[in-house]
Amino acid sequence: MTLTPFFASRHCTVPQIGLLQPADPFLDTAGEDLRRRIYLTTGQRGENLCLRPEFTIPVCLLHLSGQGDPARYGYEGTVFRQREDEPSEFRQAGIEDIGDPAISAADARSLADALAMLDDLVPDAHFNVTLGDQAVFEAVIRALGLPTGWRRKLARSFGSPDKVEALLASLSAPRERNNGHAPQITAALEQADATALADAIEAQMQAFGYLAAASRTPQEIAARMLEQAALDNARLTTEHVSDLRDFLSIKVTIDKAGSSLADFARRLDGDMELVLAAFAVRVDEIRAQGVDPAIVTYDAAFGRSLEYYTGLVYEITAPGLQKPVAGGGRYDRLLTLLGAPASVPAVGFSVWLDRMEQVR
Repeated sequence: MTLTPFFASRHCTVPQIGLLQPADPFLDTAGEDLRRRIYLTTGQRGENLCLRPEFTIPVCLLHLSGQGDPARYGYEGTVFRQREDEPSEFRQAGIEDIGDPAISAADARSLADALAMLDDLVPDAHFNVTLGDQAVFEAVIRALGLPTGWRRKLARSFGSPDKVEALLASLSAPRERNNGHAPQITAALEQADATALADAIEAQMQAFGYLAAASRTPQEIAARMLEQAALDNARLTTEHVSDLRDFLSIKVTIDKAGSSLADFARRLDGDMELVLAAFAVRVDEIRAQGVDPAIVTYDAAFGRSLEYYTGLVYEITAPGLQKPVAGGGRYDRLLTLLGAPASVPAVGFSVWLDRMEQVR
């Protein structure tokens, strides 16, 4: 069946997206993990090209090439990406909602549209939603008082339990004092004295004849060493490690999520009021869209490890299927990475049409 009437009912433009795409936007935003799974080739001018691995990035690039007004895009077509135990050529459909500043309403509409599309494809089937929130996780790690570098590492690992656990182990391990530096450098690092550290580095560079040929100044090297030392020295208390693990264990239906998060936030020193208020507004918007809260579970540990996700993330599953039939989320950072001069709000979802054929 065609989804054209569905897209029309959702006021979507349906763009033509070519099968052959420039590869660099995918590799620059999704990283080397994607390189192993997509089908790359080289154009006549030596440019990197690939068979279309998904629709979100091409739709975003199309949006940036236009007037930039808020728009909703629907798509349906074949994509090419290696998957474990599944065909590498498969069909996807979805909606990308770009430029709408009403964040909570757009998030709720995305989830409601995804469920409506699934119902359109297989009427009366039963689905469950797992919902996470990158913004809530980042607010929690800010409240723990970690240096910016550690917050970035943890944020990038959100949604990968093994990586988060490894970082927590590093943050709770005893600090190693022997750094192998000269005594003057070690002393300056211990005192976080940028001037003394730069002087000690300059003296050592002069002694070894490196100063004239150095690509960075002693001050630049000192700044980087102090930043790294702050990461090395940062440690979480046993209590804070326990707090973070307790947060990641929260898993409740969304109608109970607000109170669970509020109870947890009272244990922390940092202010989480704004992010929890935004979460509550989104829950209200989801209800207003007619989505049954009983089928939506908030899982504090659920996320995606792509850096451009900024808030809501979700996946939809069907009974009897191990893999999700749809997934979506908010990616306000993506259009900036693709060249937008300022942040552009955006949220969207994709449905794996081949998996929907197995839904009864």
